[in-house]
Amino acid sequence: MRTWERARAAVFALVLLSCGCSAPSAGGLAWADCGDGFECARLRVPLDYSVPGGEHLSLGVVRLPASGRRIGSLVVNPGGPGVSGIDYARAARSVVGAAVRERFDVVGFDPRGVGESAPIKCLSDARLDAFLAADPTPDSAAEQAHLERVSKEFADGCQARSGRLLAHVGTADTARDLESLRRALGEARLTYLGKSYGTFLGAIYADMYPNRVRAMVLDGAVDPALPRLRLAREQAAGFELALRTYVQACLAEQACPFRSHSLAGALAEVSSLLRRTDSHPLPSTAGSDPSVDPETRERDGGTGSAKSDVEPSEVRKASEALATLGLLTPLYDRNSWPELTETLRQAFAGDSTLLLRNADNLTGRQDDGTYTNQTEANLAINCADGPYPHNPNAYATRESPRFGPSITWSYLPCAYWPTPPTLTNKPVKAHGAAPILIIGTTRDPATPYRWSQTLANELDSAHLLTYNGDGHTAYANGSPCVDTQVDTYLLTTTTPPDGTICPGPG
Repeated sequence: MRTWERARAAVFALVLLSCGCSAPSAGGLAWADCGDGFECARLRVPLDYSVPGGEHLSLGVVRLPASGRRIGSLVVNPGGPGVSGIDYARAARSVVGAAVRERFDVVGFDPRGVGESAPIKCLSDARLDAFLAADPTPDSAAEQAHLERVSKEFADGCQARSGRLLAHVGTADTARDLESLRRALGEARLTYLGKSYGTFLGAIYADMYPNRVRAMVLDGAVDPALPRLRLAREQAAGFELALRTYVQACLAEQACPFRSHSLAGALAEVSSLLRRTDSHPLPSTAGSDPSVDPETRERDGGTGSAKSDVEPSEVRKASEALATLGLLTPLYDRNSWPELTETLRQAFAGDSTLLLRNADNLTGRQDDGTYTNQTEANLAINCADGPYPHNPNAYATRESPRFGPSITWSYLPCAYWPTPPTLTNKPVKAHGAAPILIIGTTRDPATPYRWSQTLANELDSAHLLTYNGDGHTAYANGSPCVDTQVDTYLLTTTTPPDGTICPGPG
């Protein structure tokens, strides 16, 4: 699914060390020290599992060895799709409880198509800038035609640059890689922590390999049975709920940036801001854009590199698409609400600096104007994970007015995708799997609580733990109640009593 979520690696301000990884291994993993107590390796897997003797991929893997008497390996995935599992595992000291780190090696890998694992590439940095800035609320036939053109250009670029990978980067193949990793780690059964999209990966794995599950935490669940665009619309409704909750809390504070003192009035101010950026993109005061404008860079070959050879172009501006992402990003985490307050204060004053910074966190745009492959991998995996309509008009929506159109139209490249989907949207059962723990947050913006309830009903052995709070995912995010329940389960495989609800702050 396209969650446009901020990588947990970014939340915890990781500094990714260079990986002194060993050569690919066909069986076990040859670990090598790669700094700060971590070890790195490469895992060799088939590009196409139906042709095991054909081309292979090399996947990047990292682990933090257990600090005490070891039980086994805990494999973690932060979501996305497109977010680096290596970055997430390198944040193990912040995202996994101390008691669990004592008994488990914390292992992360970049899924195929992501980061250090045969990364998908589709567009130059300049063209990716243009794609992400395209109007997400087309008001005319001409604006929709432009959105269709850049979306098709994205799909065509993926085929041109990464065509051999596109049919093999879906979650079904990543689940097979997860099984290959389990075997390479020497674990009889898998212990797994997945957040957001990582719950989708975990659920697909459990359905494919139910007898290989030891313990599985699915935090902020995705419902595999939902059609793809319905998934997008329901997610947009989650962000609308989060915005309303934020505004209500903000209005009770003296420093709130809204002129209105009512919920409806404040929401109208947000809508007005976005409409303003639709017609007049908002400039940033952070200085000149370090990237080169698209026309210049296309003349120079569109490589997106060698920026030091040219002068900065012009001040960056936040289009409606980027402004929407800039408001959406701080809604992931209640602790980021003060950041959203300052972002709005700045934007109402005519400055998009924080809006752009927030949007860049979600899209993988770096300070020098280059991109990680987070956006490209996100779309490639999503387009592989279920059927999308071919008619562009199907992507239009009036639901969730501040976020719905932007989220739904962002999937339009899937209408032109050159390879068929490798999954269908249907319930998963994982019949015969060990007890699986699902965590649902009642006001989760990116993965609505109902999805966790639904997945808990679909999986034969699932148990639902509810966190009555705000923010995207709950484990290691400030709830001692949730953390205690999850740590106990990972260590002992004992699930909380059915119906357990952990309270939010206050």
